[in-house]
Amino acid sequence: MRFDIVTLFPEVFLPFLSSGITRRAFESGQIDVKLTSPREFASGNYKRVDDRPYGGGPGMVMMAEPLAECLKAIRSQRSDATRVVLFSPAGKVLNHERVAHWAQSQGAILICGRYEGIDQRFIDIHVTEQISLGDFVLSGGEIAAVALLDAVARLQPGVLNTADSYLQDSFNPALDGLLDCPHYTRPESWLNSAVPDVLLSGHHDQIERWRRQQRLTITAQLRPDLIAQARHANRLSADDKAFLAGLA
Repeated sequence: MRFDIVTLFPEVFLPFLSSGITRRAFESGQIDVKLTSPREFASGNYKRVDDRPYGGGPGMVMMAEPLAECLKAIRSQRSDATRVVLFSPAGKVLNHERVAHWAQSQGAILICGRYEGIDQRFIDIHVTEQISLGDFVLSGGEIAAVALLDAVARLQPGVLNTADSYLQDSFNPALDGLLDCPHYTRPESWLNSAVPDVLLSGHHDQIERWRRQQRLTITAQLRPDLIAQARHANRLSADDKAFLAGLA
């Protein structure tokens, strides 16, 4: 898959693409990432890409023309009619289901806005989808783009050290959309806090039961909305429901 990223700050992405376990997806070519700055397509000596907003107000607005020319150049290099994604507070919040969808896609063109935003005319004409990380505002779309790339990369075959280890991630359908359980490693005792005995028992059925109950407990306490979704989708067993009833 190929992700073309339209950004005024391509240098932000370079350490991420060459660091950490997800770099395997980029080094192997499983995910091809191209970085393009709209400043390359701006006119005038100063290569201006922003201007003051009509109607007044603080900040600057990214101009439509450099973005449109940048997009045109990218499309000329691609053979597919891919989606154009803008990271925006108005977008649908990124979640596991949407990440899994993107992980099976052919990629997209990702627009990273800056300043007060982008000229609405560019959005109306060219943007096909908007994505948000949540109800807060970032200085630009670069961090959101990195988050999407990282989430997609770790779902690619061979990227994680253990095949299918992502199936134990929070929100994964393999966990019925619940939060994951706590994890422990050496030493067995640290600061007078011991690893739960069941994890040292060697009884795999008991360990899995404990982990399931921990997932249910944590999710019920911190994300009851996920419990409600699991109930609605009939993903909870009779034992799950009985255990949850005992927590109330």
